Amino acid sequence: MEKNFFVKSHGLGNEYIVLDKENIDFELTKKAIQTLCNVHFGIGSDGILLKVPSEKADFGLRIFNPDGSEAEKSGNGLRIFCKFLYDYGFTKGSKEFSVETKGGIVKAKIEKEEKGKAKIITIDMGKAVFDTDKIPVNINDKECIDYPLKVEDKEFKINCVSVGNPHCVILVDNVPEMFDEKQVKKYGPKIENNPIFPNRTNVQFVKVIDKNTAEIKIWERGAGYTLASGSSSSAVASVLYKKGLTDSDITIKMEGGELKISLDKDFNIKMTGEVQEICKGTLSEELIENIKE
Repeated sequence: MEKNFFVKSHGLGNEYIVLDKENIDFELTKKAIQTLCNVHFGIGSDGILLKVPSEKADFGLRIFNPDGSEAEKSGNGLRIFCKFLYDYGFTKGSKEFSVETKGGIVKAKIEKEEKGKAKIITIDMGKAVFDTDKIPVNINDKECIDYPLKVEDKEFKINCVSVGNPHCVILVDNVPEMFDEKQVKKYGPKIENNPIFPNRTNVQFVKVIDKNTAEIKIWERGAGYTLASGSSSSAVASVLYKKGLTDSDITIKMEGGELKISLDKDFNIKMTGEVQEICKGTLSEELIENIKE
């Protein structure tokens, strides 16, 4: 593997660049992240996945948003990272392994491969947490379920949960006009940065279709309007199951595609979906010089 080698892959249109910390000769600064993720000045991506050593799991992962901030966990990012580990021989053929993230240790399983490359991957996303002190959410209630939040001219009923990173789930029953890209882009950042969320939050607008299906639109913390998100899908499924609106096995539909989410009675989450490599290569010396400045 050449120095400064990279792989770019996507999970349902949510794309990430994968780098190995032990194989790059530059520091992944905020400027470097922002440049690499920029489609005009870099490669273009929804974020960067950095392979790092781990003393607690088989592999370590740091996840960076395109604005340079760091995320605790990403479902699509994890599937992409696990594909990279499997495809490029780091797992030595093993189809089950663990990954340490800032949002906890997760277990991965390669469910299907084609021509020796991982195609469908299941991630054990950990346990959904509804305790507002742990999410965290600055409200007096122990749980944030159907909590009224006024944002400019609209009042939303929000449902908050952590799946290793914070999420704000909004059912669009009483605000059907919100299931629109323009409206999500307008109110998403205002909710993300609302003072009740000390670490900001991811935001999902949800339309329940039936007991096993829901459709969502996503505003991702640090990334913006997003075609798909594994942690968002996990968060939405957890909230819907808790509210009794769906069964424990649910398909989450997004603009980029579908994910299968399964929960047990204790809200432990498993997520299954496809991932596909887009391209691979070596970062040019000119690009590296630019991001070093």
